[in-house]
Amino acid sequence: MKPKSTIGWHVVYVRSRFERKVHEAIEEMSIESFLPMVKTVRKWSDRKKVIEKPLFPSYVFVNIRSSMDFYKVLSVNGTCAYIKIGSDYATVREEEINKVKFMVGARDLEDIETKVALPKVGEIKTIYYGPLADLECEVLKVNNQNKIVVRLNSLQQNIVATLPAHYLDESVKAIA
Repeated sequence: MKPKSTIGWHVVYVRSRFERKVHEAIEEMSIESFLPMVKTVRKWSDRKKVIEKPLFPSYVFVNIRSSMDFYKVLSVNGTCAYIKIGSDYATVREEEINKVKFMVGARDLEDIETKVALPKVGEIKTIYYGPLADLECEVLKVNNQNKIVVRLNSLQQNIVATLPAHYLDESVKAIA
């Protein structure tokens, strides 16, 4: 299957703990690659040590310039697949890559980490986006980061719907 758009930054999913090896192998192929690393303190019972770990575990960003580069990256040992959103390959804008590079390179920033805050079962949330915007709902089930089952008690009927998690994110309200 030929990718729709091969030019630009893409996200490659790699084997666990293979991020650095894949990044270096891609760089050796003269393809621009980015692996954001952060320093963290790892504690054992007898000592502490500062280690570097990937900001996004199992992800390596690659700047694809041709369809040949697109397929070369997949031949690297440890590379699993390109990340897709729906039927399209996930792309990252150059500005976003630059912001992440700036953030991980800043000396005054500490404890950088990624979090995906999913709602908890039983929470009462407001839907901020989509056709159900401004309705309150109860979270019944959290399938994954993209699907949440909610109950709407409006009209004295229970309506159960599965909707994307970002519909419950208040920051989406400002964008919509």
